[in-house]
Amino acid sequence: METVFSLVLMFIGIALITILLMQARGSGSSLFGESSGTFRSRRGVERLLFRITIVLSVVFVGVAIANVRFS
Repeated sequence: METVFSLVLMFIGIALITILLMQARGSGSSLFGESSGTFRSRRGVERLLFRITIVLSVVFVGVAIANVRFS
């Protein structure tokens, strides 16, 4: 059972890293937390990637807790 949890955590982790790398914020001017000064809402693919990131993060934490609980 521990092997299954480890494999699931690995796949979710890889997917989470991939999704995070696909999220490009602006034109690169926000280096080290600098703000661009304008507000814009997420639309289309950017919104989908944001929501997938949240879901994968929650699933990752849930599987990690289950891994500790059941091992």
